[in-house]
Amino acid sequence: MSPVGGWPQLHAAVEAGADAVFFGVESFHARAKVGFANEELPEIMRFLHGRGVKGYVTFNVLVFDRELRSAEAQLLHLSRSGVDAIIVQDLGIARLAAEVVPDLPIHGSTQMSITSAEGAELARRFGASRVVLGRELSLGDIGRIRAGTDIELETFVHGALCVSYSGQCFSSEAWGGRSANRGQCAQACRLPYELFVDGERRDLADARYLLSPGDLYALHQVPQLVELGVHCLKIEGRYKDAEFVALTTAAYRKAVDEAWAGLPLSVTPQEERDLEQVYSRGLGPHFMAGTNHQAVVRGRAPRHRGVRVGTVVSLTPRGVVVELSEDLKAGDGLVFDAANWRAPEGREEGGFLYGGWQHGHQLETLGAGQEIELRFARGAVNPDRVRPGDWVWRTHDPALDTRVRPLISSADPLYTRPVDMHFVGRVGEVPRLTLTDDAGRQVTVTGETSIGAARNRALDGQMLREQLGKLGGTPYHLGELETELSGAGFLPVSALNALRREATTLLTEQRAQVAPRRARPLLDLHSGGSGVAAPAAAPPRLHLLVRTPQQLEAAIAERPESITLDYLELYGLKPSVAQVQEAGIAVRVASPRILKPTEQNIQKFLLSLNAELLVRSGGLLEGLQHAEQRPQLIGDFSLNAANVLTARALLALGLRRITPTHDLNAQQILDLAALVGPDQLEVILYGHLPVFHTEHCVFCRFLSSGTDYTNCGHPCESHQVSLRDDRGRLHPVMADVGCRNTVFEGRSQTGAAHLGAWLAAGLRDFRLEFVHESADEVRAVVAAHRAFFAGQIGGAELESRLSGLGTGSTEGSLFVPGGFGAGLPAPDAFADLLALPVL
Repeated sequence: MSPVGGWPQLHAAVEAGADAVFFGVESFHARAKVGFANEELPEIMRFLHGRGVKGYVTFNVLVFDRELRSAEAQLLHLSRSGVDAIIVQDLGIARLAAEVVPDLPIHGSTQMSITSAEGAELARRFGASRVVLGRELSLGDIGRIRAGTDIELETFVHGALCVSYSGQCFSSEAWGGRSANRGQCAQACRLPYELFVDGERRDLADARYLLSPGDLYALHQVPQLVELGVHCLKIEGRYKDAEFVALTTAAYRKAVDEAWAGLPLSVTPQEERDLEQVYSRGLGPHFMAGTNHQAVVRGRAPRHRGVRVGTVVSLTPRGVVVELSEDLKAGDGLVFDAANWRAPEGREEGGFLYGGWQHGHQLETLGAGQEIELRFARGAVNPDRVRPGDWVWRTHDPALDTRVRPLISSADPLYTRPVDMHFVGRVGEVPRLTLTDDAGRQVTVTGETSIGAARNRALDGQMLREQLGKLGGTPYHLGELETELSGAGFLPVSALNALRREATTLLTEQRAQVAPRRARPLLDLHSGGSGVAAPAAAPPRLHLLVRTPQQLEAAIAERPESITLDYLELYGLKPSVAQVQEAGIAVRVASPRILKPTEQNIQKFLLSLNAELLVRSGGLLEGLQHAEQRPQLIGDFSLNAANVLTARALLALGLRRITPTHDLNAQQILDLAALVGPDQLEVILYGHLPVFHTEHCVFCRFLSSGTDYTNCGHPCESHQVSLRDDRGRLHPVMADVGCRNTVFEGRSQTGAAHLGAWLAAGLRDFRLEFVHESADEVRAVVAAHRAFFAGQIGGAELESRLSGLGTGSTEGSLFVPGGFGAGLPAPDAFADLLALPVL
């Protein structure tokens, strides 16, 4: 499956041999800057189906309540247009699609954070027939998932890696009001950061981009993926150009065909260099080959590097002397990579190579292993910004343009599909030709004139194969040819050609037709409905989440409604659970946000604690459906409940309350409360946004020489780590039981400005979450909120008190553009949603 951001990429993918392409249409997709218009979709699908290629549309964003009608209308349009499947993130939208367009297949997006068979089964529960697995899984993990479910599996094999688990990144939301779960990723992971260990700045040498991973390259793992039974291999890159799409598609097309045929991979060194040249931040199999935290993030630069071709030796008055590790030629585009010695986010020196010199003589060839003076156009390279030791990269290779051109500009289709022919020819009767494609579709055409008696050469199998096999300009090549000939017949070549052209045209038209599909609109109801009644007035309930023993001591003294333990080491929790229970306070334990196949015993351990569970993983929620005895469950923000459909569906799986996703602002939380009932929500009133949640371990990478938890020495247990951004703000990093890291926003996020409106709407359950706060700060935060609830201070004073603690506070993702209440819908705007049956 190949990525498509526009028509050139669409044609490139088809020509290079894609079985399917994926793309966005208008709205509701995670690459907001690229995609097609709605009116283009029927034409796109006709073209794709005519070429035997499937078209999958990305619907992989969270959808807000006020957008549900538009989402339903879009689902109906996608189904009518013949889309082969939609790729969905939002569980509520998946459920809606299964009801509204039941014949349109649903694929669970990688943004569902699916890392286990249980996670796949949860997606199936919501209508998915295929799931896109998380990019952090190894081949062993994929094999275990394959053994645990028969749902179709799809894996990424090439392209950019997100440092966060997809669907679990809130950096864009926290720092720019642009949600990655809404298609507006600001790529904060590609920025430079400084590392602080126990309060001291740590020299990172040339690795300032410590959250910017290399690109995935799993061509050599294709045979194993085929053997495992993965259904679809996916190339990432909807922002990439046609050349990238063509080269990567052709490479993986060949690899899949060879693996399917049991042949060894035949990729050449030149083909591998071409893949690196066309776009690369450094290619590798990364997590698919197993965890190695020293390799996932090199950290030297965040952008396309291409192929490394040498190292600077010295400078001359006219050029730069470089020891070459690859052959070069005039016209190559080069860049000098100085890493950390100057501001790495600044402009890099480079240009197009004029030629190479040695001992005053221009060289015909610039070969690897030589020290050659490279020269550029006057003024192209500032020698003051180049120094010995700098790496040299070739970012553009004109020869590659020549090699890729046939894949994107050929007059004839380069990748064709087999068609079988059956020719019936009897003297005195009109000929009949039947075509059958590889999907079983069939057309039959008859000639206009009867077959005459042959005077010279009669029709035979060889002649017919020769003429009917001339399928240039069509998406077909001749497979099997079956003939039924009676008598020594003759038919002009022109008549045979006309028969072939008519048959292939009809077959292509038939392939492009859209089969009728059922449609059952649900949200165009005109019946009225009343809002969910708020429960009887009750005092606000505070729930505290703590991460250190010191915070726990302070929390117990404050006697909140409940205390949630979110500790690094799960298996040391029992004494703390007992401590809270002995104090007569309800105790909860927070589950990990990700559970891999080898971590399923964590569910058994969590149940053994006899504590309420804060459920953060969809896979865990599915696993708990089969538990004989389960405690009270609260769904956390990471389940990404952004609308009433998702919230209702999750609550129906046994959750007592659900915490809205951090993608909702304060007004949208009110909207959700009105639709699902305020007593069904538990809102995070104070906390630190988890901006990155990543499999990559900063502790292992920079505080050890180990590759994973088996040999890193566990520096996460003895050191405190923070990242400082370019604004000078420190953001703490914490590890969980699976060695996954969470980078938290350093400032606390507060809903103080909206607390009065939330209370008036009936919301009563509020959570205060602590990361790096001291015991005194825990007490101060609780006291400030209780003073507000008691009417002793107002919202402004509450904000002021919180902003004076620690590193300050922010409204963050709760900010409402235009002010609270702006853009409120008409009173009956949610009427049909309220009347909607629970799906």
